[in-house]
Amino acid sequence: MAEAKEQREAANPGRVLVESVTDWIRVYSDGSVDRLGPPEAAPFMVVVPPYDEPRDGVTVHDLATGRGVDVRLYLTVEETKTTSGRQRRPVLLHFHGGAFCVSHPAWSLYHHFYARLAVELNVAGIVSVVLPLAPEHRLPAAIDAGHAALLWLRDVASGCSGVNDSVAHPAVERLRGAADFSRVFLIGDSAGGVLVHNVAARAGESGAESLDPIRLTGGVLLHPGFIGPEKSRSELENPPTPFMTQETVDKFVMLALPVGTTSRDHPYTSPAAAVRAAEGARLPPILVMVAEEDMLRDAQVEYGEAMACAGKAVETVVSRGRGIGHVFYLNWFAVESDPVAAARARELVHAVKSFVDSH
Repeated sequence: MAEAKEQREAANPGRVLVESVTDWIRVYSDGSVDRLGPPEAAPFMVVVPPYDEPRDGVTVHDLATGRGVDVRLYLTVEETKTTSGRQRRPVLLHFHGGAFCVSHPAWSLYHHFYARLAVELNVAGIVSVVLPLAPEHRLPAAIDAGHAALLWLRDVASGCSGVNDSVAHPAVERLRGAADFSRVFLIGDSAGGVLVHNVAARAGESGAESLDPIRLTGGVLLHPGFIGPEKSRSELENPPTPFMTQETVDKFVMLALPVGTTSRDHPYTSPAAAVRAAEGARLPPILVMVAEEDMLRDAQVEYGEAMACAGKAVETVVSRGRGIGHVFYLNWFAVESDPVAAARARELVHAVKSFVDSH
């Protein structure tokens, strides 16, 4: 990665650095972006190739949807048929984190958790969206991509092979044969949790008939990356992680918001403003998962409170304990070595499962 960067700079010596986020990205005057990553994050950034042979009950497939967005599909192995026939199961549409500026659903960071989650929740599959990244593609580009993926699920449920050839893919046919499309859930980590709100709001504004025959049944926001107009107490006092520091919070959001934005108080990312913007939308029930030592804890709690005040169906669950910070459940090293992190991760999965099972 460093060698490629040096080659680009040699080819364009006039390229000027205009913004950087330490160890993560560098933005240049010609619009190009170098994405790096701190050394401690390297194990989590390994790309996991797709595979057709089941591993631990799951196969993984990378697909072009025909709607301008690619997806990674986690398919659970079909259950044994019973005399009453095969039971159809829910589908999750997943939005990865990365502050809208970095990350990819094929990273081991997500694969390690979501391949297991698909089995734990006993869903037909998890569709993880390859999101366009800022600053090349600023918001609402990621919202557009998330909504396009939701419309692709509509294509899959409808079997519109004449309109969208991707729905004839063998893996997609397996999904269509196993899925209960009346139970589609959105789920997202960090910035992906913010997208859950925004995509659900867009779908709610369009009306349920726009998604027919699928039905958006719920949204799960895992440590959503909302930030308020001013720095909160949790931002200032809670410890940073390899994936979140004061600098990443301050800089990434301004690189992701539309050009010309000068304030953190934006309806795409600010909790109270986001809820106000969605007041007229019919939102599905929402589960908000919060970590006690998350730098963004206060904004996440504020979002849940604002949703409740707006009359929306919302439940907020806080994972408590020393070292339980932002997206701790994705850090498998911590989960496998720390009994407290392991217990909180199990509780998080149980909370998500209970939410899905009850809707």
